[in-house]
Amino acid sequence: MAIIAIGIGGALTLASVVKSLFPPSSLAQNLSARIKSWWWIVMALAVASLAGRIGLVILFAGVSFVALREFSAVAASRPADRRVTAACFFVVLPLQYALVGIGHLVWFAGILPLACLALLPVLTALTGDTQDYLARVSESVLGVAICIYCLSYVPALLTLQAARDGVELPLFLILITQASDVLQYVWGKTLASHLLAPEVSPSKTVEGLIGGIGCATALGAALCWMTPFSTAQAGAIAFLISVAGFFGGFVMSAIKRDRGIKDWSGLLPGHGGILDRVDSLWLSAPLYFYVVRALAVA
Repeated sequence: MAIIAIGIGGALTLASVVKSLFPPSSLAQNLSARIKSWWWIVMALAVASLAGRIGLVILFAGVSFVALREFSAVAASRPADRRVTAACFFVVLPLQYALVGIGHLVWFAGILPLACLALLPVLTALTGDTQDYLARVSESVLGVAICIYCLSYVPALLTLQAARDGVELPLFLILITQASDVLQYVWGKTLASHLLAPEVSPSKTVEGLIGGIGCATALGAALCWMTPFSTAQAGAIAFLISVAGFFGGFVMSAIKRDRGIKDWSGLLPGHGGILDRVDSLWLSAPLYFYVVRALAVA
């Protein structure tokens, strides 16, 4: 844990020094805001990690709450949906994280998500308002799936036997997905020439994707000591979660374009909202969970 903290702190300190060498510009201001936000993110993660499973459960329950607020703010909802929305915030969310906290895999991974999938359409129909019914139900289910169900798999990693009573498994996931995001941004700005899908995300490039995922894969192999796996296995897992993280962010970019917004909110200066920062986690976290679980019992 100390090695991880020193490494991250050193990386952010180096980034701050490099940023100070940039001439005044909008890019320099954006980098400065990003680095300051990263310091706050890292400190919150460090405090939660020191508390172990309960700390990560509380932290990500808070992250899910804010993420669901950001998602709900742009969703197609009607005044009649307030009770449905309240049920998602104050029943589904705390219940999901309580089940993660006690490590009840069958309930948090199967029964509760299936119950939500069945009950949310029913609750919406019971409002008696059928205008835009399909869009409202689809968006409420997607919001719960992304912001609650999928993100809860980050602290759920500590319920696995492979976690070995430490926080290294979720920290490995967070480090790789966030490093992949940053490296894709850096490679994209350095060698940007082929836009991947400008109508969905104007900042994503082929060079950024290849360079970012390649470097994140190498980083994962180098951080194999954080996992119970070999160097090759850790590198392969890092590759998988980097690819999943990319497509997770790609999906969220498509939703933002559909809603005509650039960021989910302005909560994190330089980044946008919570969903802008965890968009690479919602798809990679469940994948990582089940890959680790499968390899651990193989």
